[in-house]
Amino acid sequence: MRGAIPRKYKIKKMKLHNLKPAEGSVHKAIRIGRGEASGKGGTSTKGNKGGQSRAGYKSKMAHEGGQMPIQRRVPKRGFKNINRIDYKVFNLGQLDQLIEKYGFTEITPENLYMNSLISRTDLVKVLANGELKTKINFRVNAASKKAQDAIVAAGGTIEII
Repeated sequence: MRGAIPRKYKIKKMKLHNLKPAEGSVHKAIRIGRGEASGKGGTSTKGNKGGQSRAGYKSKMAHEGGQMPIQRRVPKRGFKNINRIDYKVFNLGQLDQLIEKYGFTEITPENLYMNSLISRTDLVKVLANGELKTKINFRVNAASKKAQDAIVAAGGTIEII
C-alpha cells in the first residue's frame, strides 16, 4: 500500500478509554499512612514522637530550632516614644503655592483632605520656611511662633484647633 503508515507509528483513535495525561505532567502521589503494606505506614515518614509528627503541628514564628533567635541576637537601640505626635508639615512658601493652585479661601485640615493633600486623621502644622504673600485664615493643629507672626503680618488670622 502506497502512503501507508508503518505499524510502529500507527496513531490510535482517541477514545474515552485510552485517554492519558501527557508524559511527565502528572506526578503520582504516594499514599502516606495507609498501612505497612504501602511501605509508608507506621510513622508515615514523620519520625518518632514530638510535635512535628503530630497532626496540626505549626512551628512558632521566628523559631530557629534552639539557636538563639535573631530578635534576641541583634542589639536593641533607642526607644519608641508612645506620646509622639506626628504632624503633616506645611511651610508658608509651600502654602502660597497651594493657595494659587487649589484656590483656598481658608487653610483647614478639611480643605487639605478634600484636595488629597493629607489623609483623614493627619494633624497639620505650619512652619515659617518661605514667605506668605496672601492674606488668608488658618485653622490648624499647630504652628510655630515665627509662622504665627508671619501670618498675622500678612493680614491673616490663625486659630489652633
